[in-house]
Amino acid sequence: MSADVSARLAWPDDAASIVRVQLASWRASYADLIPAEVLESVDPAELAERWVATLSSPKDARMRVLVALERADVRGFALVHPCYDPDADQVADGEVGEFVIDPDHQRAGHGSRLLQAAVDTLAADKFTRAVWWVGSTDDALRAFVTESGWEPDGAHRELATDTGQTLKQIRLHTAIG
Repeated sequence: MSADVSARLAWPDDAASIVRVQLASWRASYADLIPAEVLESVDPAELAERWVATLSSPKDARMRVLVALERADVRGFALVHPCYDPDADQVADGEVGEFVIDPDHQRAGHGSRLLQAAVDTLAADKFTRAVWWVGSTDDALRAFVTESGWEPDGAHRELATDTGQTLKQIRLHTAIG
């Protein structure tokens, strides 16, 4: 008997579930960068409103949110869109802007399904290359992405947090379409 799992485009009704997964991931992934009281002060309802707006009226017709499901439960989500990096071609270069799997449901195949759906969606929108910024110290994610055929392209950046710390990232890329 196989599990009832899938990936699909997200609906506005998925916003609260996306927020639940997002906050669980932030608590697990950024505990050393973002103090617990800051994470606890995030208003889930306000964050859900932002996701509803993104899902209902995206800033670009090629901005899409996908969800990984187990039965009807959201286990992860991905946001794909044109790449806005200064060296990008917004017609040809798509980006995986966010990619989050619920920490309690990792290593169950949700990431692989979601990544395939994200790449298929970018290809359907006629992008020929995809990029993805990943944390330089997130060895597990980087290994997952590179094992899926992505490679570093030499770009890197540092993002400042409200606490004054920085998140260092490297950019990976792959040909699609």
